[in-house]
Amino acid sequence: MSYTNHSSTCKLVNSSTNIMIKFQYNKTSLQQLEKNLKMRQRTLPIIKSKETALRLEVKKCKEEADALERKLQQQIDGYEAMFALWGEFDTSLVSLKDVELGVKKIAGVRVPVLSAIRLDAKPFGLFSAPKWYFDGIKLLEGLAKTAVEREFVLAKLTLLDHARKKTTQKVNLFEKVQIPGFQEAVRKIKRFMEDEENLSKSSQKILKSLQQKRAVNQMEEEAV
Repeated sequence: MSYTNHSSTCKLVNSSTNIMIKFQYNKTSLQQLEKNLKMRQRTLPIIKSKETALRLEVKKCKEEADALERKLQQQIDGYEAMFALWGEFDTSLVSLKDVELGVKKIAGVRVPVLSAIRLDAKPFGLFSAPKWYFDGIKLLEGLAKTAVEREFVLAKLTLLDHARKKTTQKVNLFEKVQIPGFQEAVRKIKRFMEDEENLSKSSQKILKSLQQKRAVNQMEEEAV
């Protein structure tokens, strides 16, 4: 962190982030810096707690996405096992009718929630269609539901991970840049004011000493 002084306004510049803290050597600037410092010191534990919560949620979301990926692959394998039969199947029998969405706050982040998946299965001739049609419809319904669930989990993961990264950046900004920067500025102002006070006291002592000497000299002259 480098230090520069231009006129009455001083600056502390963090060399790694180029973030600048401006201040002046007076009580008003000191009070403002101390206010900003205390605010960040109070806020930092809250942000750290949010970051921890988001990390846990991201981890859970990744595990859920991985589980759905495995489930989907198993269903695709089951589909491919019946590949020879799908040429006879009417794929229009199963379609996605509706997806019901909601919104939920997780660690302060609004994320989409999948409330319900509605599929539409058309009726077919029980006697004219092959017996495996029932299994085919169930398989396609399972594939559709798992695919939709996976997409929403991935969307939630993207939002949560983005929020986690931003929160981590804010923690680093407060912890490694702003709080040390404000502390350094406060120390500089206090040191300056202490030096100024000591200089003032020294000046007063010197002035008093000179006045006493003059008084003594004047008394001696009058005595002569």
